[in-house]
Amino acid sequence: MHVFYSRKASLILHSLPTIIYLLLPFLLHYPTFSLHLAFVTSMDLVKGTIFHTLGIILAIIVPVIFAIVRLLFSNFAMTWFANPFLGFLMFIPSSIIGLLIPRTVFGFFAISQDGTSLKKTSKKLSNEAYFWGAFSFYGFLTLVYLLSGLGGGFLAYILSMSMAVAWFFFRMACKRFGDQSIKSFAAYMIPMVPVIIYAVYFSGFLVQFLVEKMGMMGSLPQPYGYFVPDIVVAAVIGVVTGLCVGPLLPVVSYWLCRPSILKFLLQFTVIALAVSSQFFPYSTEAPKRVVLQHTFRTDNANRIVNSSYDFSVVDANSLEFLFKHAPDASKMLEIYPNFSLNNVIRSDRSSSVALFPISSLFSTSMKFPVKNVNILDHYQFTPQLSLIETVKSSKTGSRKVHLELYLGSLKEVWVAVLNITGPLSNWSFANSTLPAPETIDDGPPSYICRLSGNSHENWNFWLEANHSNALQIDVAVIDQYLTDDTKNLKSLFPRWADVIAYTSFLSSYYF
Repeated sequence: MHVFYSRKASLILHSLPTIIYLLLPFLLHYPTFSLHLAFVTSMDLVKGTIFHTLGIILAIIVPVIFAIVRLLFSNFAMTWFANPFLGFLMFIPSSIIGLLIPRTVFGFFAISQDGTSLKKTSKKLSNEAYFWGAFSFYGFLTLVYLLSGLGGGFLAYILSMSMAVAWFFFRMACKRFGDQSIKSFAAYMIPMVPVIIYAVYFSGFLVQFLVEKMGMMGSLPQPYGYFVPDIVVAAVIGVVTGLCVGPLLPVVSYWLCRPSILKFLLQFTVIALAVSSQFFPYSTEAPKRVVLQHTFRTDNANRIVNSSYDFSVVDANSLEFLFKHAPDASKMLEIYPNFSLNNVIRSDRSSSVALFPISSLFSTSMKFPVKNVNILDHYQFTPQLSLIETVKSSKTGSRKVHLELYLGSLKEVWVAVLNITGPLSNWSFANSTLPAPETIDDGPPSYICRLSGNSHENWNFWLEANHSNALQIDVAVIDQYLTDDTKNLKSLFPRWADVIAYTSFLSSYYF
């Protein structure tokens, strides 16, 4: 469901909740208005805003704390990845605990208004300030969207305005049935039902989308990267819980802020955390994505210098986790039971330059040397870069190097990447416009050019250097063809591992 309206209409509509909030000190005490009364009422409304904001913050912090505690006693992260309902079971109850903490701990905050002169109890004035404080939170959130130029803000706007309408019916019911009557509670809830259903639908879609993307967010450096996906999901669920439950809190907190309710929520959260640790994080529908690169380093003489299998993952569960649950593949790679990241050769990011910029998602990659592989049985020629001519300019002192890239006898070329390091001042690609330089593994800045697909003719291009220092050109070519050994290795991984395998040829040249 999408809601569209003009920018001019949003300026009026999205400013309305804030305008109502600013006028409340006058509207709440009309016609017995005074500057002193407006001032103390404003102070109470600010207290209500702070009170509700603190609850929203704790609704985010509390599930994050529970997520971290669970991971300290668990062998793997992302248990909710294949089972998204686990995320809701673990983090929604703990988020509601965070929402209720301010009301439970502090009760009713001190009121600056004189309840005797207004013929209202301090409890009633506190409830009133708490409600309008919650109203202002979503009103200010709407205004932030508006002023920042973002296209959203409709959900926060409709929440705040629905709260105002529901509060009117609630106060009308309270005059007849009392503040703590179920009928008064129903009078508030019924007008809120449509917008809460929309908020729940939107929030559920958002969390589901986020969960899917967590499986390819990249493997962040350990040990902190192990916690990041669960923290992100817990925080987002805390935010959406604040959106869905927060508007109801000023009224329902009277029934929820009881020791028995809080104990139940806490016990439910602990049980959900314990149960979730028994679920495996992956399935065939929600696979773990693994990158397997069969790497061949060649020289200019069409000779294989070395060969290796390079493995990378793109989520928080490391390669140790993968090989622990793939015994057949581990046996082929000669990985022993006491396997550790510290016992293998790390593959630097430059080895995966052919996948740039996807290679930036790999924080820890492993290299396993491969022996007795004669790739020339499969390829008659490997990719090569050759010099055609060098043209020097006596006026500027620059030189223009004309080169030819031959892709060899590769069968299913996907992409060829040139990583150029040195005094490059211009090139024949992209209308002779250099992009911003990139830095790989803290190396010197370099320029990267991607040549997509195969070509029936050789690639001819030129590079211009403004200094006598040599230009280093690293060539990386991906071929989707796999050798029999690579196919066999790929087949040894379990079905829940989605192995993206390819063959990569790397070579370096200096001109």
